[in-house]
Amino acid sequence: MSSRQAPRDLRASDSDRDRVLAVLADAVGDGRITQDEFHERASVACSAKTLGELAGLTADLSEVPLVRLDGGQAIAGIFASARRDGRWVVPEAVTVTAVRGTVEVDFTEALLQASHVTVNVTVVVGKVLLIVPDGIRVEVTGRALLGRRALGRNTGGAAAIATAGPEAPVIDVRSLILGGKLEVRTPPRPRRFRLFPRR
Repeated sequence: MSSRQAPRDLRASDSDRDRVLAVLADAVGDGRITQDEFHERASVACSAKTLGELAGLTADLSEVPLVRLDGGQAIAGIFASARRDGRWVVPEAVTVTAVRGTVEVDFTEALLQASHVTVNVTVVVGKVLLIVPDGIRVEVTGRALLGRRALGRNTGGAAAIATAGPEAPVIDVRSLILGGKLEVRTPPRPRRFRLFPRR
């Protein structure tokens, strides 16, 4: 049994608290909660130390949780689409399945619970897209039969180590692709604005 903390016991960041406060401000602005409720919830949000303390404050105000604490649940698109994005807690192992469907898993704002995460991907005539930001290395293994893989700049080998760094967290993707596609994409880097053209 792992001694790793439960997702709800992980420390909340300032940005997590700010997200909750923004939803509460919208809710009081359009009359979904009263001023008294706003002050009460905002006070709790400002003093919250863990993600679990924040999670209940907006549960009745937003269909999509601001922080997903159930990241260990399988992500499946079976004859349909599925998506996991935003702020979510990534456990040590995640299962992703696409059967004649499309599944998108975005790690851009995710909280990794371990420096090595295993993502088990099965694609059957479907597509899985993994969006992994710079600073995280991706290793992809497995088989592709009548399928293909499109891999981003932080995937595999020396180039990925140079991009992400040798001490970077690793997402270990173990894939079985049958007549579908696995794509690992890195979000584009922001462009730098130049006042004067380069000479």
